[in-house]
Amino acid sequence: MVTQNKFGIAINRRTAIAGAVGVAGWPSGAQAARRKFVTANNNPYDILDPHQVFDIGRIAIRLNMYDALTRWVDNPPTLEMWLVEKPDITNGGKTYTFKLKPGITFHDGSPMTAEDVVYSMERILAIKKGAYGLFKDVVAPGTTKALDPRTVQFNLITPFAVFMAVLSEMWVVNAKIVKSHAKGDDWGADWLSRNEAGGGGYQLRRFDPAIGFQAARFEKHFAGWGKNRIDDAEFRVSMETATRVLGVIKGEFNTCDGYLPAEQMARMKASGNVKTWEAESIRTFYFIINNWKAPLNDVNMRRALSYCFDYDGFNNNILGGTVVRNAGIIPNPMWGAPKDLKGYTYDIDKAKHHLSLVKEKIRPLQIGAMAGYPQSEQAAQMLQAGAAKAGIDIKVVTEPYTTIAPKLSDRERAHDLVPLWRSAYFADPHNWTGFLFNSSNFDAGNASYYKNARVDELCTKALEITDQAQRRAMYEEVSRILVDEAAGIFINNTKYHGPFTKNVKSIRFCPIGDAQDLRWIEMEA
Repeated sequence: MVTQNKFGIAINRRTAIAGAVGVAGWPSGAQAARRKFVTANNNPYDILDPHQVFDIGRIAIRLNMYDALTRWVDNPPTLEMWLVEKPDITNGGKTYTFKLKPGITFHDGSPMTAEDVVYSMERILAIKKGAYGLFKDVVAPGTTKALDPRTVQFNLITPFAVFMAVLSEMWVVNAKIVKSHAKGDDWGADWLSRNEAGGGGYQLRRFDPAIGFQAARFEKHFAGWGKNRIDDAEFRVSMETATRVLGVIKGEFNTCDGYLPAEQMARMKASGNVKTWEAESIRTFYFIINNWKAPLNDVNMRRALSYCFDYDGFNNNILGGTVVRNAGIIPNPMWGAPKDLKGYTYDIDKAKHHLSLVKEKIRPLQIGAMAGYPQSEQAAQMLQAGAAKAGIDIKVVTEPYTTIAPKLSDRERAHDLVPLWRSAYFADPHNWTGFLFNSSNFDAGNASYYKNARVDELCTKALEITDQAQRRAMYEEVSRILVDEAAGIFINNTKYHGPFTKNVKSIRFCPIGDAQDLRWIEMEA
């Protein structure tokens, strides 16, 4: 059954309207004067809860409808104090005391307080999803305190060199609203999956997981607005690459993903209707290997697979040289990536040699490729072809990322291999190493289920000190171990090629978020 609210917005069982946070319909009257921006996304927006997901495919939800204590901007990325003023750090780097900036309100008009910050941290630790892996070994439940309405204090278990950096993923929710919709001990997770309770630059107007979401500019946002700001935003799900590309060419979409196949980028440029922003990125492409499952728990099996991938053919022929070979997991431009690191090459003879050393029975393998991401599917097919030459049978299964992602947190259900990107969530080598490969993060970030005592030791120590030179040496050693043990198949570092319609006048690209933060985009009405 479909009904309409008083603003004429259709509501059905699949559509959730954020009524609890001051919802109105799309503005009427002088509609033409408003700036509307439409993004075509190749990933479903199935969950709106900022604490249940931790990926780039759905980061537009977090960046636009919520705020965090810190925020990454520009390229190279720099960390800004966002909701808070500069902290007082005491107790040997274990106590951080922040004061909220004045005048911050949520979308319902209520003031943001330190209690909301405390609740948000406690919620992350309780539901154990999303960015939980960033905080679980650092912040114990019940240790974050509201000293007064504007002052919050974090008391860490141990010094954590990247604490300020990862606070950019601690999105603050309106505690009163979320608590009012809690069912039992679910911390409001069911309700917040379909609604929002934030105070970010844009306020939810309409949501349908099959279509996407619409949002309108929150005029009273504490950070203010420029004169050419976007008033209305729509993030639409469009899984087919050709549909997204044609939509941008026709002006139906203002942008889509900035990592399209070379031929599609050439098609848009040739149309004369699209301009692109190109920028260096820190986003590595690799295969997750499920190190838990036999025979992938044998280093020789993983090395054999690493020799089965045609790196030059993929990077230079399929991708047209728009990427750079990245021998390890840390992006080349990031400190901590060894400059002399030598990765694997395409060598079927070496693959067969390592295959002969595998002790476990070699069974057929399965790659989970991401639907709507041509490079993921192409990489899967290329590895499948190379492996066949070495005598390894691989089946490729294509699924939406929202189907693949839950499996990654279950070592038994997870695919044997998954080709995907490790994007920047914060600009520190820990983003690509400790979070992904420290065994303490099994089921909370380490989707490879890789374990190495030396890697664990180095990644842990690197977070307890602040001297970058010492940390650099540790991460370089980690990088060498990960390559030697073929913990994953490391392929390239990407370059951002963002397509935009010509009425978009400027963007403020940051590798953390890939220009999905609408606050910084200027366009003609």
